[in-house]
Amino acid sequence: MLDVSALPKVSRPLLRDEAYERIRHAIIDGSLPPGTPLRDADLAEQLGLSRAPVRQALLRLAEDRLVVSKPQSYTRVAEFVADDVRDAVRLVRALHELAVREALPRLGTQQIAEMREANDRFRAAVAAGDVGRAIEADDELHDIPVRACGNRAVAATLDRYTPLLRRLEYARFSSLPAHRSVTRHEELIAALEGGDEAAAARLTSTIWTDLEALLEDA
Repeated sequence: MLDVSALPKVSRPLLRDEAYERIRHAIIDGSLPPGTPLRDADLAEQLGLSRAPVRQALLRLAEDRLVVSKPQSYTRVAEFVADDVRDAVRLVRALHELAVREALPRLGTQQIAEMREANDRFRAAVAAGDVGRAIEADDELHDIPVRACGNRAVAATLDRYTPLLRRLEYARFSSLPAHRSVTRHEELIAALEGGDEAAAARLTSTIWTDLEALLEDA
């Protein structure tokens, strides 16, 4: 039987969105590695749900290219696909550049402070070798301009495609230039605080270009 003990039970009744989030996170952090068979009955039992919301979650994850499925044959965690990762990182880079450009006039001192706090948590997590906390803090930092720009299409698209990158980051964290990313973040925050749109966009591009180079190597 498939071992899905890494998945915590859903505490509230239903729901496909909760099932989707739990399974997606387990795929991203490697608790469910590439190639793992996904049986809706096993997942439903572990999550404390009926099979229907789990099936709906798996269909959605297949659309996200985190799961592959062949009717009446198999459903499993998708392998890493170089073309998918390459396409995703280029799209994510472009959308983050757009977000910082649109967010800059709207960012206040509180949001700048929150970005610094997120980078402090990122730095501490990197020093401790805590992959999950580092990636969580990195997401929080970059999400601040995304929220500030107010573009829901940008936010929704990033939510769909960023997991393809974060998944590989978990697997390759030891080879990522995380210490350099701390400095890049500091420079980005300073550019945003100083109202330098061109520098903020350039630094954002550099952050994701650095990641693309390493993902290509992977």
